[in-house]
Amino acid sequence: MNKTINLNQIEAGIKKVNQWYQDNGYVLAQVVAAPEVTKEGVVNLEVAEGVIENIGVRFLNSDGEATDEEGKPISGRTRDFIITREIQLKPGDVFNQKTAQQDLARVFGLGIFEDVRLELEPGKDNPREAVVVVNVIEKTTGSLAFGGGVSSAAGLFGTLSYQEVNLGGNNQRLGAELEAGNRVFQMDLNFTDPWIAGDPYRTSYTLNAFRRRTISVVFENGPKEVYLANGDRPRVVRTGGGISFTRPYADNVFSDPNWVASVGFQYQRVEITDSDGNINRTDEFGNQLSYSGSGKDDLFTVQFGFLRDRRNNKQQPTSGYLVRFGSEQSIPVGSGSILMNRLRAAYTFYIPVKFLSGLIPEGDQSFAFNFQGGTVIGNLPPYEAFPLGGTTSVRGWEEGAIASTRSFIQASIEYRFPLFSKFLGGALFVDAATDLGSQGTVPGSPGGVRDKPGSGFGYGVGVRLQTPLGPVRIDYGINNNGDGRIHFGLGERF
Repeated sequence: MNKTINLNQIEAGIKKVNQWYQDNGYVLAQVVAAPEVTKEGVVNLEVAEGVIENIGVRFLNSDGEATDEEGKPISGRTRDFIITREIQLKPGDVFNQKTAQQDLARVFGLGIFEDVRLELEPGKDNPREAVVVVNVIEKTTGSLAFGGGVSSAAGLFGTLSYQEVNLGGNNQRLGAELEAGNRVFQMDLNFTDPWIAGDPYRTSYTLNAFRRRTISVVFENGPKEVYLANGDRPRVVRTGGGISFTRPYADNVFSDPNWVASVGFQYQRVEITDSDGNINRTDEFGNQLSYSGSGKDDLFTVQFGFLRDRRNNKQQPTSGYLVRFGSEQSIPVGSGSILMNRLRAAYTFYIPVKFLSGLIPEGDQSFAFNFQGGTVIGNLPPYEAFPLGGTTSVRGWEEGAIASTRSFIQASIEYRFPLFSKFLGGALFVDAATDLGSQGTVPGSPGGVRDKPGSGFGYGVGVRLQTPLGPVRIDYGINNNGDGRIHFGLGERF
């Protein structure tokens, strides 16, 4: 103010203005035209900020071309709004490269595109504005898969599954799976809409129907074997379906949620049978196998859940924490008139560390701590007891071999570290769990009659192999009786 105009200083100021825009992601913004000086000595700068005129979607073929051999635009299956609702930038906003990169990551994260790119074109009405075009190459979204394997819970099994992840171009999922093995036979059909159209909060819902027949570990793997009166093992057959809704609570739909809440309803007809499908009321010693005592129960539940995720990485966390809480309230209907509430909570946190420097490869190391607890208040069908022991509980024990219980607490500690490369990691772990003396309060006492101890611990070592499907987990655990066991799984346990 009140100084002689210095053109060199004005030029330096213009560079600073342009640099500020660049540093803050406004890569299209710049001072245009020469500065104007009024008769009062005021310097006016004209800035073209790169305002967005419109946002469009363009489909490309597998070669990245926007037209076919006849020169016609490539048509896509995905509806435009599925893409544009993931974009935080809106017409009238100043284009920001940082925001655009986050938008592209969300669009690619839908899992229905091979490639996603951004293209900027001059505005049709105003050349100083920009048209943002999202170029996408769609992938094949339907799949039919065959598989099989061996697990301590399911035994030897095979699977046949079908999945479509972009049903009707709406990014909706439809899946069907058939699994058969020597311990399990199940059919599942599910449909998921990950974001209900028109909902401002990113609410999703899932519908499912199922029929599952399993040899439940609640009635297995104790020191004492207990069978049905005919010498067979009890099968738990569940037939039913349900619906659940999930909603993230965040500052906006584009930010990480502070909490995720869910509510759902499920109905099951539960039957206890032998291998031929005959209903069994009791085991060989007369202990009841269902709550009604008839071998058939109706179980209708209302489910609530809350989750808070503050991990630094969802796949391989090394810091932060994860909190889960769930409640299932049954409504007394049909056979058994079951009135119960199942409560369950889990807390996991991670601490980054740097041990054994020079002895192991460079990479992320951390301690992972997991604490869980649960209880059932009210009527408890035997097959709904919590099983303790095994791959997802205390390693070194068979599945469900510690307890079949009404209440429990469980704790695990893991030290995770890199091995020969970033694709191979190791883990040292300790697990422990107890039934809090509640095993005997389960009707029919499925754990007590099988002499399950009620508490136990295990420790061991494991490896983590990074694959396109996520980490493959192989653990060798030794329990407090000195027995060892190998456990397999996909993904980190917690």
